[in-house]
Amino acid sequence: MNGKICIVTGGNTGIGKATVAGLAQRGATVVIACRDLAKGKLALDEVVAQTGSKDLHVMQLDLASLGSVRAFAAAFLGKFIRLDVLIANAGVLAPKRLLTADGLEMDFGVNHVGHFLLTDLLLPLLKASAPSRIVVVSSNMHAGATLEFDNLQGEKRWAKNAYGKSKLANMLFVHALAKRLVGTNVVVNAAHPGVISTELARDFPAALRLVAKWFFKSPERGARTSLHLAMSPDAATVSGKYFVDSKQKQPSARALDDAVAERLWVETERLISVAHASYQASVSLPR
Repeated sequence: MNGKICIVTGGNTGIGKATVAGLAQRGATVVIACRDLAKGKLALDEVVAQTGSKDLHVMQLDLASLGSVRAFAAAFLGKFIRLDVLIANAGVLAPKRLLTADGLEMDFGVNHVGHFLLTDLLLPLLKASAPSRIVVVSSNMHAGATLEFDNLQGEKRWAKNAYGKSKLANMLFVHALAKRLVGTNVVVNAAHPGVISTELARDFPAALRLVAKWFFKSPERGARTSLHLAMSPDAATVSGKYFVDSKQKQPSARALDDAVAERLWVETERLISVAHASYQASVSLPR
Protein backbone atom coordinates (compact mmCIF):
# COMPACT_ATOMS: atom_id res chain seq x y z
CA MET A 1 0.00 0.00 0.00
CA ASN A 2 3.03 2.28 -0.19
CA GLY A 3 2.08 5.40 -2.13
CA LYS A 4 -1.65 4.69 -1.84
CA ILE A 5 -3.94 7.36 -0.39
CA CYS A 6 -7.00 6.19 1.52
CA ILE A 7 -9.96 7.76 3.30
CA VAL A 8 -11.73 6.01 6.17
CA THR A 9 -14.91 7.69 7.37
CA GLY A 10 -15.46 7.28 11.08
CA GLY A 11 -11.78 6.41 11.33
CA ASN A 12 -11.44 7.69 14.88
CA THR A 13 -13.07 4.75 16.67
CA GLY A 14 -14.07 1.09 16.50
CA ILE A 15 -13.86 -0.68 13.17
CA GLY A 16 -12.79 2.54 11.49
CA LYS A 17 -9.76 3.01 13.71
CA ALA A 18 -8.79 -0.64 13.30
CA THR A 19 -9.11 -0.20 9.53
CA VAL A 20 -6.90 2.90 9.64
CA ALA A 21 -4.28 0.94 11.62
CA GLY A 22 -4.39 -1.95 9.16
CA LEU A 23 -3.84 0.35 6.19
CA ALA A 24 -1.14 2.34 8.00
CA GLN A 25 0.75 -0.84 8.91
CA ARG A 26 1.03 -1.60 5.22
CA GLY A 27 2.41 1.82 4.33
CA ALA A 28 -0.67 3.66 3.11
CA THR A 29 -1.33 7.36 3.61
CA VAL A 30 -4.63 7.44 5.49
CA VAL A 31 -7.08 10.26 6.11
CA ILE A 32 -9.18 9.83 9.24
CA ALA A 33 -12.45 11.52 8.33
CA CYS A 34 -14.49 12.18 11.46
CA ARG A 35 -16.89 14.64 13.05
CA ASP A 36 -14.85 15.39 16.17
CA LEU A 37 -11.34 16.61 15.34
CA ALA A 38 -10.14 16.24 18.94
CA LYS A 39 -11.15 12.57 18.99
CA GLY A 40 -9.65 12.16 15.55
CA LYS A 41 -6.30 13.48 16.74
CA LEU A 42 -6.36 11.12 19.72
CA ALA A 43 -7.00 8.23 17.35
CA LEU A 44 -4.18 9.41 15.10
CA ASP A 45 -1.77 9.44 18.05
CA GLU A 46 -2.85 5.92 19.03
CA VAL A 47 -2.38 4.56 15.50
CA VAL A 48 1.00 6.29 15.17
CA ALA A 49 2.11 4.69 18.45
CA GLN A 50 0.87 1.32 17.21
CA THR A 51 2.22 1.43 13.66
CA GLY A 52 4.91 4.10 13.53
CA SER A 53 3.18 5.63 10.51
CA LYS A 54 4.05 9.21 9.59
CA ASP A 55 1.40 9.46 6.88
CA LEU A 56 -1.81 9.91 8.85
CA HIS A 57 -4.12 12.91 8.60
CA VAL A 58 -7.30 14.00 10.37
CA MET A 59 -9.96 15.95 8.50
CA GLN A 60 -13.39 17.01 9.70
CA LEU A 61 -16.40 15.30 8.19
CA ASP A 62 -19.90 15.32 9.65
CA LEU A 63 -22.03 13.02 7.52
CA ALA A 64 -25.15 14.41 9.20
CA SER A 65 -24.52 17.68 7.34
CA LEU A 66 -24.34 17.69 3.56
CA GLY A 67 -22.62 21.07 3.80
CA SER A 68 -19.87 19.41 5.85
CA VAL A 69 -19.60 16.62 3.26
CA ARG A 70 -19.09 19.21 0.51
CA ALA A 71 -16.54 21.09 2.62
CA PHE A 72 -14.60 17.89 3.34
CA ALA A 73 -14.52 16.90 -0.32
CA ALA A 74 -13.31 20.37 -1.35
CA ALA A 75 -10.60 20.34 1.34
CA PHE A 76 -9.45 16.85 0.35
CA LEU A 77 -9.32 17.72 -3.34
CA GLY A 78 -7.30 20.81 -2.47
CA LYS A 79 -4.77 18.80 -0.47
CA PHE A 80 -4.32 15.49 -2.30
CA ILE A 81 -3.72 14.72 -5.95
CA ARG A 82 -5.02 11.15 -5.90
CA LEU A 83 -7.36 8.80 -4.05
CA ASP A 84 -6.88 5.05 -4.21
CA VAL A 85 -9.32 3.75 -1.60
CA LEU A 86 -12.48 5.24 -0.12
CA ILE A 87 -13.91 3.28 2.80
CA ALA A 88 -17.42 4.38 3.74
CA ASN A 89 -17.27 3.03 7.27
CA ALA A 90 -18.98 5.59 9.53
CA GLY A 91 -22.46 4.83 10.73
CA VAL A 92 -25.10 5.62 13.32
CA LEU A 93 -27.85 3.56 14.92
CA ALA A 94 -30.32 6.01 16.43
CA PRO A 95 -32.49 4.88 19.38
CA LYS A 96 -35.39 7.03 18.12
CA ARG A 97 -36.28 9.15 15.09
CA LEU A 98 -33.73 11.93 14.88
CA LEU A 99 -33.02 14.32 12.03
CA THR A 100 -29.81 15.46 10.39
CA ALA A 101 -28.93 19.11 9.80
CA ASP A 102 -30.71 18.80 6.44
CA GLY A 103 -33.90 17.31 7.89
CA LEU A 104 -33.20 13.73 6.87
CA GLU A 105 -33.87 10.76 9.15
CA MET A 106 -30.56 10.22 10.96
CA ASP A 107 -29.77 6.59 10.05
CA PHE A 108 -30.76 7.08 6.41
CA GLY A 109 -29.11 10.50 6.18
CA VAL A 110 -25.75 9.53 7.65
CA ASN A 111 -25.38 5.90 6.60
CA HIS A 112 -26.67 6.33 3.07
CA VAL A 113 -27.16 9.92 1.84
CA GLY A 114 -23.98 11.37 3.35
CA HIS A 115 -21.83 8.60 1.90
CA PHE A 116 -23.66 8.80 -1.43
CA LEU A 117 -22.77 12.48 -1.78
CA LEU A 118 -19.21 11.98 -0.54
CA THR A 119 -18.61 9.23 -3.10
CA ASP A 120 -20.13 11.30 -5.88
CA LEU A 121 -17.91 14.29 -5.11
CA LEU A 122 -14.75 12.17 -4.95
CA LEU A 123 -15.56 9.91 -7.89
CA PRO A 124 -13.72 11.99 -10.52
CA LEU A 125 -10.51 11.68 -8.49
CA LEU A 126 -11.06 7.96 -7.90
CA LYS A 127 -11.43 7.50 -11.65
CA ALA A 128 -8.33 9.58 -12.35
CA SER A 129 -6.40 7.49 -9.81
CA ALA A 130 -7.59 4.11 -11.13
CA PRO A 131 -7.20 1.30 -10.40
CA SER A 132 -9.02 2.33 -7.24
CA ARG A 133 -11.55 0.92 -4.82
CA ILE A 134 -14.64 1.90 -2.85
CA VAL A 135 -15.65 -0.15 0.17
CA VAL A 136 -19.08 0.37 1.73
CA VAL A 137 -19.57 -1.06 5.21
CA SER A 138 -23.08 -2.46 5.27
CA SER A 139 -24.61 -5.11 7.53
CA ASN A 140 -26.43 -8.42 7.35
CA MET A 141 -29.35 -6.48 8.84
CA HIS A 142 -30.07 -5.34 5.28
CA ALA A 143 -31.62 -8.76 4.67
CA GLY A 144 -34.60 -8.12 6.94
CA ALA A 145 -35.39 -4.67 5.58
CA THR A 146 -37.53 -3.22 2.83
CA LEU A 147 -37.72 0.31 1.47
CA GLU A 148 -41.08 2.09 1.40
CA PHE A 149 -40.71 5.08 -0.88
CA ASP A 150 -43.80 6.72 0.59
CA ASN A 151 -42.22 6.44 4.04
CA LEU A 152 -38.52 6.32 3.17
CA GLN A 153 -37.39 8.25 6.24
CA GLY A 154 -40.07 7.30 8.70
CA GLU A 155 -42.11 10.43 7.95
CA LYS A 156 -45.38 8.57 8.53
CA ARG A 157 -44.15 5.96 10.99
CA TRP A 158 -40.69 5.32 12.36
CA ALA A 159 -39.62 1.77 13.08
CA LYS A 160 -36.66 0.46 15.03
CA ASN A 161 -35.35 -1.22 11.89
CA ALA A 162 -34.45 2.17 10.39
CA TYR A 163 -30.82 1.05 10.66
CA GLY A 164 -31.54 -2.06 8.61
CA LYS A 165 -33.26 0.06 5.97
CA SER A 166 -30.20 2.31 5.77
CA LYS A 167 -28.00 -0.76 5.33
CA LEU A 168 -30.25 -2.01 2.53
CA ALA A 169 -29.83 1.43 0.97
CA ASN A 170 -26.06 0.90 1.20
CA MET A 171 -26.40 -2.41 -0.65
CA LEU A 172 -28.59 -0.92 -3.36
CA PHE A 173 -26.12 1.95 -3.74
CA VAL A 174 -23.27 -0.52 -4.29
CA HIS A 175 -25.40 -2.45 -6.79
CA ALA A 176 -26.27 0.65 -8.81
CA LEU A 177 -22.82 2.25 -8.59
CA ALA A 178 -21.02 -0.88 -9.78
CA LYS A 179 -23.01 -0.75 -13.01
CA ARG A 180 -22.07 2.90 -13.52
CA LEU A 181 -18.38 2.11 -12.95
CA VAL A 182 -18.04 -0.60 -15.58
CA GLY A 183 -14.98 0.15 -17.69
CA THR A 184 -13.51 2.73 -15.29
CA ASN A 185 -11.17 0.40 -13.37
CA VAL A 186 -12.85 1.55 -10.15
CA VAL A 187 -14.50 -1.23 -8.14
CA VAL A 188 -17.06 -0.95 -5.35
CA ASN A 189 -18.06 -3.67 -2.91
CA ALA A 190 -20.01 -3.99 0.32
CA ALA A 191 -18.78 -5.54 3.56
CA HIS A 192 -20.55 -7.01 6.56
CA PRO A 193 -18.09 -6.66 9.45
CA GLY A 194 -19.92 -9.01 11.81
CA VAL A 195 -21.56 -8.14 15.11
CA ILE A 196 -18.94 -5.87 16.58
CA SER A 197 -18.37 -4.21 19.93
CA THR A 198 -18.14 -0.55 18.86
CA GLU A 199 -19.56 2.86 19.73
CA LEU A 200 -22.42 2.32 17.27
CA ALA A 201 -24.72 1.58 20.22
CA ARG A 202 -23.37 4.42 22.36
CA ASP A 203 -26.87 5.89 22.81
CA PHE A 204 -28.30 2.61 24.08
CA PRO A 205 -28.56 1.39 27.71
CA ALA A 206 -25.34 0.59 29.58
CA ALA A 207 -26.39 -3.05 30.06
CA LEU A 208 -26.67 -3.55 26.30
CA ARG A 209 -23.27 -1.96 25.73
CA LEU A 210 -21.73 -4.25 28.37
CA VAL A 211 -23.18 -7.32 26.67
CA ALA A 212 -21.71 -6.10 23.38
CA LYS A 213 -18.23 -5.87 24.87
CA TRP A 214 -18.39 -9.42 26.21
CA PHE A 215 -20.02 -11.26 23.33
CA PHE A 216 -19.41 -9.35 20.11
CA LYS A 217 -16.34 -9.42 17.88
CA SER A 218 -13.47 -6.99 18.42
CA PRO A 219 -13.09 -4.01 16.07
CA GLU A 220 -9.87 -5.57 14.77
CA ARG A 221 -11.75 -8.66 13.61
CA GLY A 222 -14.50 -6.47 12.26
CA ALA A 223 -12.02 -4.55 10.10
CA ARG A 224 -10.70 -7.63 8.32
CA THR A 225 -13.25 -7.71 5.53
CA SER A 226 -12.88 -3.99 4.80
CA LEU A 227 -9.11 -4.42 4.68
CA HIS A 228 -9.47 -7.43 2.39
CA LEU A 229 -11.59 -5.42 -0.03
CA ALA A 230 -9.21 -2.44 0.17
CA MET A 231 -5.98 -4.35 -0.36
CA SER A 232 -6.37 -7.93 -1.58
CA PRO A 233 -5.41 -8.64 -5.21
CA ASP A 234 -8.40 -11.00 -5.30
CA ALA A 235 -10.76 -8.07 -4.71
CA ALA A 236 -9.20 -5.79 -7.33
CA THR A 237 -11.44 -6.93 -10.19
CA VAL A 238 -14.62 -7.82 -8.28
CA SER A 239 -17.34 -5.19 -8.20
CA GLY A 240 -20.90 -4.85 -6.97
CA LYS A 241 -20.55 -7.77 -4.57
CA TYR A 242 -21.20 -8.44 -0.87
CA PHE A 243 -18.52 -9.89 1.40
CA VAL A 244 -18.72 -11.53 4.82
CA ASP A 245 -15.58 -12.77 6.59
CA SER A 246 -13.61 -11.73 3.50
CA LYS A 247 -15.60 -14.11 1.32
CA GLN A 248 -18.22 -13.28 -1.28
CA LYS A 249 -21.77 -14.02 -0.13
CA GLN A 250 -25.17 -13.69 -1.74
CA PRO A 251 -27.09 -10.70 -0.35
CA SER A 252 -30.86 -10.53 -0.04
CA ALA A 253 -32.90 -10.51 -3.23
CA ARG A 254 -34.04 -6.97 -2.36
CA ALA A 255 -30.42 -5.79 -2.45
CA LEU A 256 -30.17 -6.87 -6.08
CA ASP A 257 -33.40 -5.32 -7.34
CA ASP A 258 -32.43 -3.13 -10.30
CA ALA A 259 -35.65 -1.13 -10.30
CA VAL A 260 -35.49 -0.34 -6.59
CA ALA A 261 -31.78 0.52 -6.81
CA GLU A 262 -32.42 2.98 -9.63
CA ARG A 263 -35.42 4.51 -7.89
CA LEU A 264 -33.40 4.97 -4.72
CA TRP A 265 -30.56 6.56 -6.73
CA VAL A 266 -32.92 9.10 -8.29
CA GLU A 267 -34.61 9.83 -4.97
CA THR A 268 -31.27 10.29 -3.20
CA GLU A 269 -30.12 12.74 -5.86
CA ARG A 270 -33.40 14.62 -5.43
CA LEU A 271 -32.99 14.82 -1.65
CA ILE A 272 -29.44 16.11 -2.02
CA SER A 273 -30.56 18.69 -4.60
CA VAL A 274 -33.39 19.92 -2.36
CA ALA A 275 -31.05 20.19 0.62
CA HIS A 276 -28.49 22.11 -1.45
CA ALA A 277 -31.13 24.50 -2.80
CA SER A 278 -32.38 25.15 0.72
CA TYR A 279 -28.83 25.87 1.89
CA GLN A 280 -28.15 28.27 -0.98
CA ALA A 281 -31.41 30.07 -0.29
CA SER A 282 -30.55 30.44 3.39
CA VAL A 283 -27.09 31.91 2.78
CA SER A 284 -28.42 34.34 0.16
CA LEU A 285 -31.04 35.83 2.45
CA PRO A 286 -30.34 39.45 3.45
CA ARG A 287 -28.98 39.85 6.95
